[in-house]
Amino acid sequence: MNLGPLEHLIQGVTGIDLPTVIMLAVGGILIWLAIHHEYEPLLLLPIGLGCILANIPGTGLVQEGGLLRILYDVGIASELFPVLVFVGIGAMTDFGPLLENPRYALFGAAAQLGIFGTMLLAAVPIFGFDIGEAASIGIIGAADGPTSIIVAARLAPRLLAPITVAAYSYMSLVPIIQPPVMRLLTTRKERMIRMPYTSHPVSKTARIIFPVALTVFAGLIAPEATPLIGMLMFGNLIREAGVVERINQAAQNELVNIVTTFLGITIGSTMVAADFIRWDTILILGMGLVAFSLDTAAGVLFGKLMSFLSGGRINPLLGGCGISAFPMSARVVQRMGQEEDPGNFLLMHAMASNTAGQIASVMAGGVILALLA
Repeated sequence: MNLGPLEHLIQGVTGIDLPTVIMLAVGGILIWLAIHHEYEPLLLLPIGLGCILANIPGTGLVQEGGLLRILYDVGIASELFPVLVFVGIGAMTDFGPLLENPRYALFGAAAQLGIFGTMLLAAVPIFGFDIGEAASIGIIGAADGPTSIIVAARLAPRLLAPITVAAYSYMSLVPIIQPPVMRLLTTRKERMIRMPYTSHPVSKTARIIFPVALTVFAGLIAPEATPLIGMLMFGNLIREAGVVERINQAAQNELVNIVTTFLGITIGSTMVAADFIRWDTILILGMGLVAFSLDTAAGVLFGKLMSFLSGGRINPLLGGCGISAFPMSARVVQRMGQEEDPGNFLLMHAMASNTAGQIASVMAGGVILALLA
């Protein structure tokens, strides 16, 4: 990349070229966002560090045999890091609200439609993406980092860095991105719909059967989703079994923390200036925002349909949190409902929809891989 006199000036002063300086600055900005604004600090902090390490000239860290290259081959190319993260996520997730209200699984399915809409947009020849790359861009809308990594690593390895950064960045911006879309598509009257929560206790047997049965079901209809859904459900199984509490606590804490750290550093290491500073990156960030907005819109519109069919007893905001950003999206719905009516408590309903989105996003990724991989 030749940026003229400015590049020559910077290279003369620092000894490194302008694109490298930009990427070092990007790494610093990610670290600043993680610390100062607490935007997904568990991911953005190591991603920022990995970006800086990868762009320091002469270290050999990203070359064959280098530390960062080894981490990439072991953790990303093999898909090990994303599936291990899902063990921790499963152990931390209570699917009880979804089991009490299984109809909310429909919200999780509806909120994935934006993935395919964005895929069609990105596949337009003018943008220069092939169908696999377009699908990888579309999956950003699910707000599911591990699934985005696996899909991009298989279908669009050259775009892995910007897709991953976009996915995790938009996850952290859920409270900023989703409310305007939800307000645009709903009326104040709809947002004020109250949904008293009536608990229907789920037996321990049902909680144990659920992860096993879902793993089998997902494996039969979307085999490519089995590694992720299987590890997600394994994590949930050790949570619900009640007989392996040490493993449960380790999955929720030590395992997920260690793997997330190395996952972030490794993703950051793919942000090498020569591969990251290009128009593709800007397009991916823009289309990722479109995908995220379309997923939210699809969920809300389906929520409006459900509200109509139920005679106005379902708050359409619940459809908007049918994505995988758990529990941030559920909290957004709770807050928006209470802004219109302080006595409106939607959180448990929103949790059901949000956990459905976790499952649906993995299934959507599996379907895409089955069709294109």
